[in-house]
Amino acid sequence: MTVKDIISAIERVAPLRFQDDFDNSGLQVGFPGAEVGKVLVCLDVTEAVVDEAAAKGCDMIVSHHPLLFHALKQVGDATYQQRCVCKALKEGIAVYSAHTSLDNAPGGVNFEIAERIGLLDLEWLQPKEGGESGSGLIGLLPEPETDRKFLARLKDTFLVDCLRHSECSGKAVQKVALCGGAGAFLMREAIKKGADCFVTGEFHYHDYFENDGMLLAELGHYQSEQYTVDLLGSIVESACPGLSVIPTAINTNPICYYVR
Repeated sequence: MTVKDIISAIERVAPLRFQDDFDNSGLQVGFPGAEVGKVLVCLDVTEAVVDEAAAKGCDMIVSHHPLLFHALKQVGDATYQQRCVCKALKEGIAVYSAHTSLDNAPGGVNFEIAERIGLLDLEWLQPKEGGESGSGLIGLLPEPETDRKFLARLKDTFLVDCLRHSECSGKAVQKVALCGGAGAFLMREAIKKGADCFVTGEFHYHDYFENDGMLLAELGHYQSEQYTVDLLGSIVESACPGLSVIPTAINTNPICYYVR
């Protein structure tokens, strides 16, 4: 099994043409022809994750968030990205990232979130590629829930220490829009499509004034996408039988919460 084989397996599900213009999904570090026996899957590539991959004998890291968004002007030890690149090359570890290519794919990140919430009758919030891909999803809960019950279930399902949300009005929640990560750019689409609630990883302060009565639920960027590790693992395992696929044991969420 080579790096190229694993990339081909991932891109059958999440082709690079699905990614947004600003993104840098794809091979970040390494050589397509290199042999791979073990793969580490993760949300973020950090120095600790590269060390973990090396310690566990992995030849490749498959992440959701790209290690490299912008071109490096030097390769040394000035930034964590540079240090990760140097460390990965030194250890012979390839790095591949499936970011918005997987966000926007059928069965991708947002479908994983929708399944965990329990949504049915899913549609793209913002279709792309003639409906072949899209940003965000909207769907229905099997039965309406009170806003407070729905928020409590989100908090438990996504292991959120501190769930930020707009004011509860007592309105029932059944039609739910969602987008993993920084999905605030889709808020107007959610309102136009009549969502009772919009769930994402990050909102802006002023979004809470402009929600037109729609409940906003802000999970946190990491929390909203944490199950992408399971998704990446299942994609690679199903396409590459016999390959050892290891989920990271490291929580890479850089944001801490002070909760008394």
